[in-house]
Amino acid sequence: MKDPYSTLGVSRKASEKEIKSAYRKLAKELHPDRNKDNPKAAEKFSDATKAYDLLSDKDKRAQFDRGEIDAEGNPLNPFAGMGGGFGRGSYGARPGGSAGGGFRDPEFGGLSPDDMDLGDLFEGLFGGGRAGGRGNSSARRGFGQRPPPPPKRRGADIQYRLAVPFVDAASGKDQRITLADGKAINLKLPGGVEDGTQMRLKGKGHEGPGGNGDGIVVVEIGSHPFFRRDGDNIRMDLPITLDEAVRGAKVKCPTVDGPVMLTIKPGTDGGTVMRLKGKGWTKKGSKADKPERGDQLVTLEIQLPEDLDALAERLGDWVDPAKPREKFGL
Repeated sequence: MKDPYSTLGVSRKASEKEIKSAYRKLAKELHPDRNKDNPKAAEKFSDATKAYDLLSDKDKRAQFDRGEIDAEGNPLNPFAGMGGGFGRGSYGARPGGSAGGGFRDPEFGGLSPDDMDLGDLFEGLFGGGRAGGRGNSSARRGFGQRPPPPPKRRGADIQYRLAVPFVDAASGKDQRITLADGKAINLKLPGGVEDGTQMRLKGKGHEGPGGNGDGIVVVEIGSHPFFRRDGDNIRMDLPITLDEAVRGAKVKCPTVDGPVMLTIKPGTDGGTVMRLKGKGWTKKGSKADKPERGDQLVTLEIQLPEDLDALAERLGDWVDPAKPREKFGL
């Protein structure tokens, strides 16, 4: 592994705070969850974690700085500090030992069991600590482990196009859609649905080692010959005859829910707008079991008869005394 200081991008005189800050920045940048398609990032993340494990431990950092351990935390000289090399008799004579200070017990390479601590030896060799000691803190954090395997990729998403009739979209009627696996399901349209609205079907995409992808349904709302959307409202123009406008009448008016009866008052002018409450578009955010709806706005258009001669004969010499353009100064 590289020098832990260069791995984290800090100097050898960096403070604990600077080391922690550098590691957090790298961990956020290299974390496997954010780099699913980059296995090298997982390896760099592991190296940064090892470097931080070593430098965040004061004792191990000091050992590394003194050249006693390497970047992996392994001792550069496992037998350093044991009192000299074997065979030189640097321990001196003990009672019952040989003259000249040679090693006493050939079974232990010249050292008696009292002269060496096996726990310290293994701690130096393997960079671990005794149970409950500081030395195993990095082991608990995964020091020296292999980098985590790259995350398994999900299957690809599948995109569907769903053609929805205008009246179905307006009223929020459930739609039937057949998926790539051949299964047909009922799909509930969201309130306020628009042309191009995308709906996500969890797990309805292609299979993959990391799980199935999703189904993405793109809604395409059809046009209508006489209805048109205006926000949450629906507008339409309704023709009425001259006699219906003059005398008043009850006429049928189409809505997205079916026809309703509309009362025309006597003397109704052309261009009059009548409101049908709750006959408009489903509102965004409304509850599926009780959706809120806008209104239908009906503009009345007076339609003259095709046989104008008969109408003129009935009118005779009558002239309407009204001055409809007077407000324009004409």
